[in-house]
Amino acid sequence: MKAEIKQVNGLTLIGKADSGHWVTMDAAEQLGGADAAARPLELFLIGLGGCTSMDVISILQKKRIKLDDFQCTLETDQAEQHPKVFTRVRITFILYGDNIPKEAVERAIELSETKYCSASAMLRKSTEIEIGYEIRSSK
Repeated sequence: MKAEIKQVNGLTLIGKADSGHWVTMDAAEQLGGADAAARPLELFLIGLGGCTSMDVISILQKKRIKLDDFQCTLETDQAEQHPKVFTRVRITFILYGDNIPKEAVERAIELSETKYCSASAMLRKSTEIEIGYEIRSSK
C-alpha cells in the first residue's frame, strides 16, 4: 500500500492511498490549523472502527443474519504526554434486529479480532483493546 499527502493551506492537508479517494485532514486553530477537517489521529480511530465493523457485518451476512441497523462506537484513553498514543480503546458494536443470535455475533467479533482486522492487529501490539456488544430489538 502506498499513500500520498499534499498540503492545501497551512496545516490543512489532503491524502489518498491506493483506492484513490482523497481525505481531508486539519489541525485545531490553536495549533495553527483552520479546524476545517478531521484530525489525523481521529481518522486512525475511524479506520480501526471501519475495519472491524466491515468484518463483523460481512461475517454476519455470510451467516445470513439480517441486521436492521448497525453501529460501532469507539472511545480511547490517551497518554498525557507527547506522543499522546492511545493507551486503551473501547469498541462497542450495537446491532439492531430481531432474532440475532449472540453466539454468531461473538464469533464474528472474535474472527475480526483474531484473523481479519489488520488495524486491530497492529494496534493491539501496543494498546489494550476492550470489545463489547449490544443486541437491540428493532421495535
